[in-house]
Amino acid sequence: MNPVMTFCPRIRGGKNFLLRLALLGLIFLLSSPSCSKEDEAEKIRSLIKEGAELAEKHDISGLIKFTTEDFSAQPGNQGSREVRRILWFAFNYYGNFRIMYPEPSVDLGPEGRDGSARVYFLIVKKEQSAPKVKDLYKDPKGWIQEVGESADLYRLSLELLKENGDWLVKRALLEPFRGTGFSG
Repeated sequence: MNPVMTFCPRIRGGKNFLLRLALLGLIFLLSSPSCSKEDEAEKIRSLIKEGAELAEKHDISGLIKFTTEDFSAQPGNQGSREVRRILWFAFNYYGNFRIMYPEPSVDLGPEGRDGSARVYFLIVKKEQSAPKVKDLYKDPKGWIQEVGESADLYRLSLELLKENGDWLVKRALLEPFRGTGFSG
């Protein structure tokens, strides 16, 4: 007796059914990378969102968990230890605050194991409102024009690596807005 028919006795043409199923599976796997790249970009955007929430809570340890062992921050080539100290001073300086930003831009490497993200963000006091900014989430240029001259605006450029299925920040570059633009 045919082994395929033994495992699929009720399916007519069991061999053809399994062949079609295998072809459909192969087509799905081949078409998945385009979907998976967008999924990975969304995972990075979620990481950024969670990072902003942790910063608002002043959770330095939580933020450091999103970094690789050899993480460095620019300017100054700061490691995790120095970044902890800098964040502590910054959080004390700003007190209770909110971080607002438009949709981050994300680029993935060809293998999908590395990527980069760019986030423009602004720090506002917890009680301060900026209603127009929320409407401009999908328009980063319009967002920057709206807040650029009247707030503490920054650009955070991140280099990321995927380790054990999780995205981690390997390198970060923070630049303040300088009236007419950023330094880089």
